[in-house]
Amino acid sequence: MRLGNNQKAMWIDGALYPDTDPPWEIEDFARRVDFLARICAAWDFGILPDIESMAEIRGAQWRRAVDDCRLLTSPAYHLLRSWHNLPPLPYLGQQLAYIRDDPNLAFV
Repeated sequence: MRLGNNQKAMWIDGALYPDTDPPWEIEDFARRVDFLARICAAWDFGILPDIESMAEIRGAQWRRAVDDCRLLTSPAYHLLRSWHNLPPLPYLGQQLAYIRDDPNLAFV
């Protein structure tokens, strides 16, 4: 998506960039991976992504970045992999016993 000089892509959530100015567009591979890492980290801490951001990263043009990102400790990342029909990878995050052993988990 090509934008004018003073026009930011509307799907880029500036709140994901507390440490720097948010980019105006994300076209190169490294920025895509960085955006995915930021959005997954926020989501894992309970900050839901903007609907526009989710619609963007679910697009086919993000599939390679999702596959290469490899955030194996992030539940949000594993969900993104499934949305892109990528093969599952091992989840390396914390498994809380009080959730893992809950007999009602199968019904959630």
